[in-house]
Amino acid sequence: MPDLNVQTSGFPWLSVIVFLPLLGAVLLFFVRETSSRWIALIISLADFALTLPLWSRFDPSTARMQFHEHVPWITSPSINYSLGVDGISFPLVLLTTFLIPLCVLASWRSIKTRINEFMAVLLVMECAMLGVFVALDFVLFYVFWEIMLIPMYLIIGVWGGPNRLYAAVKFFLYTLVGSVLLFIAILVLFFQGGHTFDILRLTQVDFDPVVQHWIFWAFFIAFAVKVPMFPFHTWLPDAHVEAPTAGSVVLASVLLKMGAYGFIRFMLPMLPEATATFTPMMVALSLVAILYGAYMALAQADLKKLIAYSSVSHMGFVTLGIFALNTQGIEGAIMQMVNHGITTGALFLCVGALYERTHSRMIADNAGLAGPMPRFATLLVIFALSSLGLPGTNSFVGEFLILIGTFLWSKAVAVIASLGIILAAVYLLRMVQHVAYGVPTEESAGHLTDLNAREMATFAPLVVLVFWIGLFPNPLLTLMHTSVDQVIAQAAPRSPVLTHQQSPTSHRVFSTVSRKPREKRDTQNRPVAPLALVPQTPNDE
Repeated sequence: MPDLNVQTSGFPWLSVIVFLPLLGAVLLFFVRETSSRWIALIISLADFALTLPLWSRFDPSTARMQFHEHVPWITSPSINYSLGVDGISFPLVLLTTFLIPLCVLASWRSIKTRINEFMAVLLVMECAMLGVFVALDFVLFYVFWEIMLIPMYLIIGVWGGPNRLYAAVKFFLYTLVGSVLLFIAILVLFFQGGHTFDILRLTQVDFDPVVQHWIFWAFFIAFAVKVPMFPFHTWLPDAHVEAPTAGSVVLASVLLKMGAYGFIRFMLPMLPEATATFTPMMVALSLVAILYGAYMALAQADLKKLIAYSSVSHMGFVTLGIFALNTQGIEGAIMQMVNHGITTGALFLCVGALYERTHSRMIADNAGLAGPMPRFATLLVIFALSSLGLPGTNSFVGEFLILIGTFLWSKAVAVIASLGIILAAVYLLRMVQHVAYGVPTEESAGHLTDLNAREMATFAPLVVLVFWIGLFPNPLLTLMHTSVDQVIAQAAPRSPVLTHQQSPTSHRVFSTVSRKPREKRDTQNRPVAPLALVPQTPNDE
């Protein structure tokens, strides 16, 4: 019987998009280094071009998985090669294929050794990341999830900075622990959910609340390490500082989103009772991440560390929006995942371009660059203003929706979260004031050249998206509406502690506290019986 939750396509679009980078990676081992950059760029651009027709064919009116592919893989236990996208995963697929060509361009001159291997590893990582977002079988999802660790480990450990081995091992160990718990949770779901790894079918299973609680903790640690949420964030600054520019961009723009994606795709629809129980904890940890990340960013003298801690703060907004458990919050979280990938990736590209010229990431060593590098300074200002959520830029849309969703959940929590935006303005504007408009040092006022044509071609698409999403966010939001509504519907009906109420914007909002209807009383404060729903018949006389 056909699955009513999917829509098939005659052409295997998703398989081609996922495995074209892998094919390019294999090809790179048979070409000269002089042509490896161009091949990687062509393959990654072709992959991005293949996602664009899917946008025009995507049907935002349905929550079904679209462009579905299903092929039996292993008979016993039943494991299938099953792919599909909806309004939650498709924006992340677009983001991934969009950023990889920019990472290739950013590595054009900065990677000087083992160029073929670097470009191949980058393409393999693109394949794994895309597989995570489109997999509809838990075993297939886990395979892609684990494959992703190896390329990132190599990018940091082989092409990273002086402490690259320490940072690479720390990243690998943290994520490996999370992966083990993820694997255990998948096995429990398999045995408790009818011996299936089918993600769509498991979202329809009503698991015992006790089982949900145990699975929740395994999922929580696995995905919280990836986000990363406080207190599992300590691997992130080291990884960012030691990774090459392309590694930092992929890490911040895509890899961190995989954890938030796991919360939305698995925890909310599969574990509604556990989600309702632990929502206050998740909100509290999100607030800590917002304020702690912003406070730590204030104390940083290294540009990469500043942006790394700002990522902890911004991803705190994402998890806050997810666990607001309403339409505005979750849509804002998905939008902010995309926006953070654009803006923070652009800031890391700025730091990489600056490091190639001054060979220093310290704020004190880079001052007054608006004079010798006006194009660079202009872009730095644009991306910094976007990161702090200036109206008219992309990040404002996501943060605004998240704060609306949070306000509907709790006014006090929304007020506390707003402090993170104020702190972001402080550390970002202080950084811009010094780097772009400060008093130049002898080193920064030396023979510095502004951004060249290749670098401007790298930044230009990011600038376009900053203002396009900031001014016209509806094309992206339209993709999400129906899928987000389905996630909320899946999280609500089986959970007796979640109740419906209408928000002023006619979106569904869920509260973790059940509200009893207010009892009507007369002028003497006596209860008044409710009106009968059927007409009363007169008594026989």
